Amino acid sequence: MADELELLRRANPVPSGDPRFGDGPLGHEAERRLSRLVGPTADERPKPGGFLLGRSSLGRLLRGPRPRRTRLAWALATTAAVAVTSLALLLAGPSTVPAVAAPRPLVVRADSTPVPLDRLAERAGVAAAESSPGLRKGTHVQSWSMGMSEDEPPITLPVERVVRWNADDSHTELVVATDPRHPGRPVLSEGDGDSALVDDGHVISEQTFPPSWSDAPPESPPPHDAKRLRAYLQDAQHSDTPLTTFELLDVTRLLLNTWTLGPREDAALARLLADAEGLRPVGQVTDRLGRRGQAYVYDAIGARQMLIMDPVTGAVLGLEITVMTAEPEYGLKVGDVMDYSAWMR
Repeated sequence: MADELELLRRANPVPSGDPRFGDGPLGHEAERRLSRLVGPTADERPKPGGFLLGRSSLGRLLRGPRPRRTRLAWALATTAAVAVTSLALLLAGPSTVPAVAAPRPLVVRADSTPVPLDRLAERAGVAAAESSPGLRKGTHVQSWSMGMSEDEPPITLPVERVVRWNADDSHTELVVATDPRHPGRPVLSEGDGDSALVDDGHVISEQTFPPSWSDAPPESPPPHDAKRLRAYLQDAQHSDTPLTTFELLDVTRLLLNTWTLGPREDAALARLLADAEGLRPVGQVTDRLGRRGQAYVYDAIGARQMLIMDPVTGAVLGLEITVMTAEPEYGLKVGDVMDYSAWMR
C-alpha cells in the first residue's frame, strides 16, 4: 500500500505544501478541468434521455456495487475513479500494448428472428410461476471496461468480480484479471518502467467489508413486482423523476452488481424493460461466455447500448456499450467496446 500511496503523491500536481493549495478560488484552467471531469458543460450536455460519451463516463462504467450517498459524494467518487484509472495507466508504463483484451462488438445473427420484449416478459412470467424463489445478495460478473487518458491510448481492463455476503451482513469481494476468450493467456500489464505481464487469474484485490445494515436500495432486497421495482430502481438511481431508458439500463447494471436475481425478480425487471421507450429487438447473439441470448438495442447520443437476455427465462445476461461517435482526443473509434458486463449464476 505504501508504494501505491507514494505513486499517488508523486502524481499529485499540487502537493499539500504548495502555496496554491488551500481554500482559495480555483484558477480558470483548474475550474475548466474540474467542470470537464465531473460533468459536461452546457454546450456538451446531452438531450434528455441521451448519453454523452466522454470525461465523466469512466467512473460510472467502472464502478461496482455502490452505497447510497449524496450527489456531491458521487461527484467525488467519479473523481476518485478517474484517479485510480490514471494510476493504472501510470503503472502500465510506456511499453504497454493498448487494448490488449479489447473485445469486438457482439454480432447479431443475420438469420435470427427478433423477439419482442413484451413476449420475452411473458415467458419470464411463466418461468417465474414455475420456479422457486432464488434471490441472493451478491454477484459474479465478468466485465471489460475501457480506461481513457488524454496522454495514452485507451486500454481495456478485463476483470472478474465475485461478491459474497455473509450471515452477519459483512461481505467479501474478490477481483481477478481474466479474459474467458483466452484462458491462461496474460491479459494485463503492470510495472514501473519495464512492464511485466500478469497471468490470467492474477488477484487484483481481495477485500472483506464490515457488516452493512443499510435498508436503502440497492442494499435492500428488490421487490418482485414491476410497479414496486420501478420505484425501487428510481430510488437506487437517486432520481426524483421517472427513469429514462438510459437511466433504467444504468441502474440495471447497479442492481445486478449487487444482487443475483431469482425468477420472480427477473420477470419484474423484464416487464420494466419491455415498457422502456426506444429499446428495440434486433435478433439473437452469442455472448462472451458462449451463451445464446436475445439482443435489444438502445441508441443514445454517442453510444449504443445492447442488452442481452435469456430467451427462455428473461434473465439479463449482459450489457454492452459501444462507441457510435469517434472521439480522436481519447483514441476512441466508432465500434469500440466501451464497456461490457456478463452476469453469471
